[in-house]
Amino acid sequence: MKKKIEWERKNELATESMQEKIADRELVMEAQNGNTDAFEKLVERYDRRVLSLAFSFTRNSDDAKDIYQETLIRAFKSIRNFQMKSEFSTWLYRIASNVCMSFKYKQTRSMNLFKQKSRTDVGESDPEPSSGNSNSVEGEFLRAELAKQIEQALGMLSPMQRLVFTMKHYEGYLLREIALLANCTEGTVKKHLYVAVRRLQKELRGALE
Repeated sequence: MKKKIEWERKNELATESMQEKIADRELVMEAQNGNTDAFEKLVERYDRRVLSLAFSFTRNSDDAKDIYQETLIRAFKSIRNFQMKSEFSTWLYRIASNVCMSFKYKQTRSMNLFKQKSRTDVGESDPEPSSGNSNSVEGEFLRAELAKQIEQALGMLSPMQRLVFTMKHYEGYLLREIALLANCTEGTVKKHLYVAVRRLQKELRGALE
């Protein structure tokens, strides 16, 4: 009985997935003919995951929103050129991945300036905390410092290494999915992931001991 229910549920999910794909294709064709409502309906289906990827990559809500907006703008401008050789969601996530990497390239100098400012801010005097909250304040400080070190370590990765690491460990993508979205082979994904993990281990060794 249990196996029958599981089998029926799998069939239902497969049917729903097929119906969704057909609906996507119909909306894509309408959007390619200038129907903005159809494009908005397409985006509504997948925009949360785009925003989630952007935030995982940047760790900053404002930057994530910028990437999200740029992704939608590029998708809207390019929808007429989408030939439906892949799913619309795959095409959209690939655009988001490219925007993430472009963002990293453009923001490298700004990130370095931000790190310098952060070091200066740490040296500024703060009001003395009350003795009753010293343990709590110390714990928050240590957590903030660890988060800062992790962010700095991620910032030292190349754009592709950071994207692969983010998609695998923050977003839960499979290696073959990352390869598809990043337009490369699984072997290349594994190589970037290996280098990223080893570099992060090296940079965070002291913080995690």
